[in-house]
Amino acid sequence: MLFSSITFLFLFLPLVMAVYYIVPNKAKNVVFLIASLFFYAWGEPVYVVLMILSILFNYFCGRDIKANEEDQRKAKRSLAFAVAVNVLILGFFKYYGFILNTLNSVLPTDIPYRELPLPVGISFYTFQAISYLVDIYRKKADPQKNILYFALYISMFPQLIAGPIVRYVDIEAQLKNRKISVRRLGQGAVYFIIGLAKKVVIANSVGAVFEQIADMPASSLSVLTAWLGVFSYAFQIYFDFSGYSDMAVGLGKMFGFEFKKNFDYPYISKSITEFWRRWHISLSTWFREYVYIPLGGNRCSVSRNIFNLMAVWTLTGMWHGAAWNFIAWGVYYGVILVMEKYVWGASVDRLPGVVRHIYTMVLVLVGWVFFFSPSLGYALRYLGSMIGGGAGIVDSEGAFLLFTHWLLYLLAVLGSSALGLRLVNLVPRMLGNEKAKAAAAAVIYMGIFVISAAFLVTDTFNPFLYFRF
Repeated sequence: MLFSSITFLFLFLPLVMAVYYIVPNKAKNVVFLIASLFFYAWGEPVYVVLMILSILFNYFCGRDIKANEEDQRKAKRSLAFAVAVNVLILGFFKYYGFILNTLNSVLPTDIPYRELPLPVGISFYTFQAISYLVDIYRKKADPQKNILYFALYISMFPQLIAGPIVRYVDIEAQLKNRKISVRRLGQGAVYFIIGLAKKVVIANSVGAVFEQIADMPASSLSVLTAWLGVFSYAFQIYFDFSGYSDMAVGLGKMFGFEFKKNFDYPYISKSITEFWRRWHISLSTWFREYVYIPLGGNRCSVSRNIFNLMAVWTLTGMWHGAAWNFIAWGVYYGVILVMEKYVWGASVDRLPGVVRHIYTMVLVLVGWVFFFSPSLGYALRYLGSMIGGGAGIVDSEGAFLLFTHWLLYLLAVLGSSALGLRLVNLVPRMLGNEKAKAAAAAVIYMGIFVISAAFLVTDTFNPFLYFRF
């Protein structure tokens, strides 16, 4: 079930919220857990069993690590076993087909296998479980004794399918006790509506343009069309993913939880280092805390630090997908971050802000080519078209798409910075009376919701890119 679906907006969410707000506080977690498992089972009735098994396994592993904390070796063995099982399950579903395909292509073998659909959200809830176990081992958290609370932490539907990745230490107290108020409900509704508009109005619209361009042979694209395609994808994936993250944060508030933001206007960045501090913040934080720092972080020799960075970014690429183009994408960013840290970073910092922003966006757009390409060969052909190796500089197709969608791109540019939200809130801020401000804001956001719902009713193009990750 998608957040941006009629079923979710007008059936599931109102029904769950009505029951959740009516029942006494002691029953709220039970209602929320049942709703979360139902939400997951709606599209994946088989894989909900896998999630329940993961909940049980990690619950008892956390208790085991704590029981052995006086014996460091036993505790470490318990942690290693638990992490290994989590990684192996994730690896099986995400990479076994990729591994067998690779073996079949390089060896004189033809190993048959059956393609299995990737369980939605498995990357997110597996990473949450691993962070929980590691934090217990590090004595930053105590294991949850109430299995209902732990099950809710793993399966919570607002952030289950697309994050943000929530650490147990950040939410432990909220699982036991949280406040629900009209003010928080209103704040959550605003977050949710903003995210919904990002997804269905902007992401779906520019995504449709990208699909048109992606259907053309990469080598037949003009420079204009190729760049228009990668700009369209850059806006699609940002508004798609950040929109879902905003909806998750908003839903969390509506149910009394506080999740940390996952995006902080990454397209205004002036370096790749800054970009990755602003994009998918919870994933970057997870890799820093649970991979980069354990490897030694930056408290080591230069050569070791370079190895650590490259290892983390190779794994980041693999996390996003079981294909060589995703690995190349991870290595690409690893190399750039190493170069910014040790080679040209100081020189870039001395450039004017506009030049630094252009430098960052060019590198980000090149990176998106590796990300959206079905193969490395396609990525190289597409990059060739971006520099004139395709069908010339300008063609009628690219000019038509730009001319007919210029207003959409302007809206996307504004929405990629804080200016967009400031313009939305301009009228309420101009009013002096607090009640008038609240009324104006309510009218504006209700209007945005109605427009978003209208887009959902009239448009059949409503994909979600991060389902496949």
